[in-house]
Amino acid sequence: MDLNLLIALDALLSERSVVKAAGRLGVSPSAMSRTLMRLRESTGDPLLVRGGRGLVPTPHALALGESVREVAMQAQALLSPVQASFTPRTLKRQFTLRTNEGFIEACATRLVQVFLSEAPGVNLVFLPRRSKEATSMREGTVDLEVGVIGPGDFGPEMRMKTLFHDRFYGVAARTHSLFDGPVTAGRYAQCHHVVASRHASAAGPVDGALAQKGLTRTVKVVVPAFDDALRLASATDLVALVPGSSIRADRSLRVFDLPFETPAITISALWHPRLSADPAHRWFRERLIALCREQLPIIPQGMMPEGV
Repeated sequence: MDLNLLIALDALLSERSVVKAAGRLGVSPSAMSRTLMRLRESTGDPLLVRGGRGLVPTPHALALGESVREVAMQAQALLSPVQASFTPRTLKRQFTLRTNEGFIEACATRLVQVFLSEAPGVNLVFLPRRSKEATSMREGTVDLEVGVIGPGDFGPEMRMKTLFHDRFYGVAARTHSLFDGPVTAGRYAQCHHVVASRHASAAGPVDGALAQKGLTRTVKVVVPAFDDALRLASATDLVALVPGSSIRADRSLRVFDLPFETPAITISALWHPRLSADPAHRWFRERLIALCREQLPIIPQGMMPEGV
């Protein structure tokens, strides 16, 4: 069996075009057509059939897609020359980082400054973290995932390292009546709240702590991001619940410690094991981890919790 067919099949499934796959691999369209015929003979399946102006994968081709991509990339990594001496300054590569807006706001400026200085040939791409899925990392379209990562969020083969620990704080307008006296659990629960949730859930980490005290809170608004919650807290009498890394300098807001214990938040970096030994990726992730840890404390100056 010609294992080069794997590389061709990966290109065909990704591009869904004989001409584009040929251009990607640097061969003629006629040569790629002959390769597709060989693939059909080997697998006993049409794989790609005409659909409108392009090619449409068969169910068997779709089932093969993820495995083919991973095996092809592993084969390319095995046959790539080992870099005995790695120098960031001469590196020419793009790294794609998937994370949330809070991390970008807190750490991106410092990351960009350092990477442009130490590795001017490196390009950084930040993608929004809209869902927790490992396919992009397995396919190589995402180099590093950063965020709160639970034990069942990704496949067991993934590698993970802690960046820093965070915790939740209460945030409200400086003129809020909550600050007219001690911030107790009872007075906190009596306020109206705004919650940030990607899944439109009103329940948050404080509700269990309040329940233990026989208290419940009233959530009036649910928004998709912590920045949205902060904006609403600044302009209304809503109280927001925000991790320290998402708090922005704003003189109209006041940050306070919650009057009860909530679980700590662990921010981690996640990557696919096929990149663990890659010198460039190892430098990238280790430099990023060190820079993130240097960012602490993560709450902007002048926004630390005040005594009441």
